[in-house]
Amino acid sequence: MSLLPALLHPAAACAAEWSGDAAEVVCSDSAQFLPQAVPYRHIVAPPVAPDSADIALCRKKTFWRAAAETVGFNIGLWAFDRYVLKGHYAYISWNTIKENFRHGFEWDNDHLHTNMFDHPNNGSIFFNAGRSNGFNFWQSGLFAIGGSAMWEMFMEREYPSTNDIIATPIGGAAIGEVLYRTSDLILDDRSTGGARLGREVAAFVVDPMRGLNRIFTGAAWRKRATSGRNFGIPPISVEVSLGARYLTLWDNDDGRAAGAAAEIDIEYGDRYADVSMTPYDYFTFLIEVQGIKSQPVLSRAEITGRLMSKEVADFKGLKVNVGMYQHFDFFDSDTIRPERGGSNLFPCAVPYKLGTPASAGAGAMLRFTPTKRMSLDGYLHANGIILAGILTDFYRDYHRNYNWGSGFSIKAGIGWALADDKVSVRVANRHYRLYTWNGYDHDFDWSTTPDGKPVDVQGDTSRSIFNHFKATASWRMWKRLYLTAGFDMYIRKTYYDSFSVADVFNPIIESKQLGFHLMLTYKI
Repeated sequence: MSLLPALLHPAAACAAEWSGDAAEVVCSDSAQFLPQAVPYRHIVAPPVAPDSADIALCRKKTFWRAAAETVGFNIGLWAFDRYVLKGHYAYISWNTIKENFRHGFEWDNDHLHTNMFDHPNNGSIFFNAGRSNGFNFWQSGLFAIGGSAMWEMFMEREYPSTNDIIATPIGGAAIGEVLYRTSDLILDDRSTGGARLGREVAAFVVDPMRGLNRIFTGAAWRKRATSGRNFGIPPISVEVSLGARYLTLWDNDDGRAAGAAAEIDIEYGDRYADVSMTPYDYFTFLIEVQGIKSQPVLSRAEITGRLMSKEVADFKGLKVNVGMYQHFDFFDSDTIRPERGGSNLFPCAVPYKLGTPASAGAGAMLRFTPTKRMSLDGYLHANGIILAGILTDFYRDYHRNYNWGSGFSIKAGIGWALADDKVSVRVANRHYRLYTWNGYDHDFDWSTTPDGKPVDVQGDTSRSIFNHFKATASWRMWKRLYLTAGFDMYIRKTYYDSFSVADVFNPIIESKQLGFHLMLTYKI
């Protein structure tokens, strides 16, 4: 028995159709039962509806404990930065606090990974201070906003950051809800002994705030007649892939690299629910890591969480569901060739970087079964992007090699599979258009400004396009073990405005990278 089904360990082999927080339980002899099943989606365990006693327990609100945990986390993090790391930014005083309020917000120059991934992770701690104390998704977002504002205004001697006050609470809500629901799957208040200890430790690692609250309240060791899960066990599928990835630059560039790679792809909930008004009762989570020389370990992370939806078609093998979705995207790469000398019109040695922690829009899910032997499923999302960071070829200040901006994205994908899941093919494309409006003036004499550098700019005035195309094919080798081959194409193109380089006015620079992977995929 694999680990995740053992963790879920439902009390009865029943399936459930979820609609918001409610669930209608349908008992079945089949562990694979799912009303809106997708052929290549293997459900880890039979869905089980939440118990009313567990719902009442998990949704009992405790405001002062949630607020104290939010403030306490900030103070603890500041103390670590001040007394252990001795970071210059942590030497705060009443004067630095007053100066923060006097000066106001500006764009900061930290690494893209810090701003686009680490800060949203911190936001998830604030968010789950509320979530694990009984507050719903929207209410918990207020704790993320409050925690972020406290840090920016009081806990650093650097000026408060415009990008952090956006990315931390919004991205934190996406990550936080995924972690909270994942910890919910792990916990089981009916268990005892070593099994109970293992569950509590695992849930603490996934969602530290929930783990702390279970310790504070005694729930971590209290045995109950029901599981204690807020959401029961929804339909959930998990794919784990291990293998190798080969990267190469396009357009006759001399860069290439190869190494180990791994992916985890999780789908939670029923994508074709009739009506859904509960945020994240359906979401997908993808994370890619790699062991390639000179490349970042985390190459990609993606969350798509449904906020609300409604079925609009269900006839003759066609099912269509439309709704609103939140998106969190992170793409990271590094150089696989040395910097060129000579013309500045060559693309940056790093092919792409992109983060969109604050994005939401409309989406549609569809499934079509033309015959009993095969099916097609697809999606289409159109999103507004409040905040994004994307690689630039010119702007450099401290850790910044990217421009801030906003814009929109279009995401589309389609999958084809045989009914017995012997063979499946998936194709997806993500297209982003981003605009930087508060740009760096290359002709201005910055020696007249404090520290002789740009102040409060988003980067180069520019318009950027980022496109990621991915195609994969899977063949079942044995039971739930698959051989998966795939291809990725990354294109980043930037149109720079209002300045010239090497006698070229308003340069246009494009970088492209291809990726190939071969992996073994196990569907848990």
